[in-house]
Amino acid sequence: MLKESWSLVEEHQDKVAGYFYARMFLSRPDLRDLFPVHMDVQRSRLLSAIVTAVQTLEDPEKFDDYLRGLGRDHRKFHVEPDHYEVVGGALIEAMRAYAGEQWGVEYDQAWADAYAVIAARMMAGAEADTNPPYWYAEVVSHERRAKDIAVFTVQPMQQLEFRAGQYLSLECPKFQPRLWRTYSVANAPRRDNTLEFHVRALGAGWVSSSLVRRLQVGDMVKLAAPMGTMNLDRRSTRDAVFIAGGTGLAPIKSLLEELTRYNRTRWVHVFFGARNREDLYDLADLNRLAARYPWLSVVTACSDDPTFPGEQGNISEVVARYGPWNDHDFFVSGSGPMVKATLKTLAELQVPSIRIRYDSFSEMG
Repeated sequence: MLKESWSLVEEHQDKVAGYFYARMFLSRPDLRDLFPVHMDVQRSRLLSAIVTAVQTLEDPEKFDDYLRGLGRDHRKFHVEPDHYEVVGGALIEAMRAYAGEQWGVEYDQAWADAYAVIAARMMAGAEADTNPPYWYAEVVSHERRAKDIAVFTVQPMQQLEFRAGQYLSLECPKFQPRLWRTYSVANAPRRDNTLEFHVRALGAGWVSSSLVRRLQVGDMVKLAAPMGTMNLDRRSTRDAVFIAGGTGLAPIKSLLEELTRYNRTRWVHVFFGARNREDLYDLADLNRLAARYPWLSVVTACSDDPTFPGEQGNISEVVARYGPWNDHDFFVSGSGPMVKATLKTLAELQVPSIRIRYDSFSEMG
C-alpha cells in the first residue's frame, strides 16, 4: 500500500517536497532555523530519506539499528520529540495534495503507521545516547593531494569513539553553517584520538569545496555520531578483497589500519581505481603499507589515462580479471555508480551477497 500510494505522486517529487517544507514551516516557523540558509540541495533530501525508510520496513530487524543510529545522528540538529509529529503530518498532507482523487483514507493510515514506527525508533536511539549531540574538532593538518582532493586531520575536543570503516557527518560552521555532509574516517581509532578525512571537491558541493579549498589548520569543525556497518569481522578466516574508487579509499584505509594491528593469516588484496593517475592521491602510502606487510597486495587502475602504466579500465572490470574470488570477503567503497557497477560484477562472478559489505556515497546523496 505504501509503494502503491507513492506511485501516485512520484513524478511530482519536487512539488511534493516544496509543499512538504511549506506546510512544516507554516505550522512551526521555528523549524526553519534547523535547516540550511540555502534549501536547493536540501529540498529533496529529507523527503527522499523518509520515503526510502518507510518503503524498506519489510526488514524491521536490520532497519532497527539503522533507525536508532539515525536518531542519534539527528541530535546534531537539535531535533525534539514533538518535531517528529510535525514532519509526519506535513509528509502526509503533501502527498495527499498531489495524489488527487485516488488518495484514500487507507493510504493515510498506512503512512501514519509506518512513520510512527520510524519516529519511535529514532527517538529511542536519541534518548539512549549518552554522547554529546556533536563534537568540536580542530584541524591539525591539511594537505592538497590533487587539484580537487584534500587529506586533512582533526583533533576532537572530547573523546570520540568509532569503529574502523564507519562514517560520520561533518559541518564546517566557518564557511557553511547548518550544512552537514557524511564522510568516512580514513583511520582506525588511535590513541591520540585524531581522525583523518579524504575529500574531493565536487561541482555543486558547497561543503566539499570548502573543506578542500578553504579549510585551514586551526579552523574548527563539528562532527556528529559515527554510523555505518562496513566493519571487519575478526572471526572471519577468509581472505579479503578491498575495492576503492577515488576518495572511497578512506574507509578502506581505516580497515587496513585495523588489520595491521592483528592480522597474521589473511591475504588482503586492494584494488584502487580512479580516472587518472593524479586521482590515485594516496598511492604512495598504500605502497608503503604493501612493502611493510607481506599479506597485502595493491593493484591500481585508471579509466581515463591511456599512458598510465598500471591496469586500464573501470576498477570493477579490473577485479574480474583477477581471482578466483570463490571464498573471499569483499569491501566496496566509492561513488554510487562505481559501487553499483562493482556489485553487478561480483554478482556475475557469483560472489554471495552475504560476503559483500559496501559504502556508497555522494555529495548530493
